Amino acid sequence: MTEINCFGSFPETRMRRNRRWPWLRDMLRETHFSASNLIWPIFVIDGKNQRQPIASMPGVERLSVDLAVLAAEQAVSLGISSIAIFPVTPPDKKSEDGKHAFDPDNLICRSTRAIAEKLGSSIGIVCDVALDPYTSHGHDGLLIDGYVANDETIAVLCKQSINQAAAGATVIAPSDMMDGRIGAIRKALDQSGYQDVVIMSYSAKYASSFYGPFRDAVGSASNLGKGDKKTYQMDPANTDEALREVAMDLSEGADIVMVKPGMPYLDIIRRIHDTFHVPVAAYQVSGEYAMLKFASQSGAIQERECVLESLLAFRRAGATSVLSYYALQAALWLKA
Repeated sequence: MTEINCFGSFPETRMRRNRRWPWLRDMLRETHFSASNLIWPIFVIDGKNQRQPIASMPGVERLSVDLAVLAAEQAVSLGISSIAIFPVTPPDKKSEDGKHAFDPDNLICRSTRAIAEKLGSSIGIVCDVALDPYTSHGHDGLLIDGYVANDETIAVLCKQSINQAAAGATVIAPSDMMDGRIGAIRKALDQSGYQDVVIMSYSAKYASSFYGPFRDAVGSASNLGKGDKKTYQMDPANTDEALREVAMDLSEGADIVMVKPGMPYLDIIRRIHDTFHVPVAAYQVSGEYAMLKFASQSGAIQERECVLESLLAFRRAGATSVLSYYALQAALWLKA
C-alpha cells in the first residue's frame, strides 16, 4: 500500500522551531515583567504594631504606620518601584465635607512622612486624591443637593494634594474623576513649590462592580450604602470616551495615566498605549485579586502561574506599571 502524504510538502516555515528550547523562548520573548513594574497598594490604620486581616481579600492586611514602614522596606529590598497608600479613616474623622483630608496629621500623611524619612527616594510614595475615605456619605467629592459637585470638589482636591505633597508624596494620584481636576491640581502643586511631584491620573476609571473588597478594606462600603458613583466614574460599555478622558488629562499635565479596573479592560489599555504612547498604569483591583485568591484556595487554578500570567498580560497590553495587591508575592516569585 502506497503511503499518502496528506500535506503535499512539509511546511518550510515552522513557528514551533522558535519554541523548542527554553533559552530560545527566553531570547525571543516580546514582553518582559519585573518587580520594577509593580506598585504595591497598602492599607494603613491607627495604632502601633497592628495588623488586621481583610476577610474579602485573604492575605491582605491593614497595617499600622510602623508596620507600613517595614512593608515599604521589604518592597525596596525586592525591587518594587513604589507603594500606594490608602488610609482606613476612623468613623469619627469622617464628615460631610471630608475636611480630615486636609489634616497634616491624618493617616496618609503620617504614613507618607514616616516612609519618606526612613527610605528617602529609594521608593516612590503614591497618595490617592479623592474624598471617599473622609466623607460620611462615601462619595469622592462634595455632595450638593444629592449630586457630587464638580468645581467645588476640585478646589478641595487641590488642598488635599498640597497636604500630601507637603508630607512627602512623590506621586499624586487623583482617583475622583472630576472634570478639569488635573489642570487645577498641577497648577496648585506648581504654585506651592511642588513642581517635581508626579501626577498619575486615574484617567479611565470605570463604575465597576469589581471594587467591593476595597470598599470593605477602607470602610467606605457602609457609608456609600446603596448609592453608586455612576455620575462621575465611566460607563463600562464605553471605550472611545476613555480616549477623550486621557487626552484631557494629558493636556492638563498628567504624567502617567491609569486604567481601572485592569483585566476586564485590557482593550482600553491597548488603545491608550497605541494612541498616545505615554506611560500607562493598570490597577489590578480588589475584586480581581479576590477572584484569583479564592480560586487558588479552592484548587481551581495554580496561583503562582495564573497571577504572573495576569501581570504579564497587563504589560503585553501596553501597561508600563501595575498596581496589584499581589505585588509583594509576585516580586518574591520573580526573585525565586
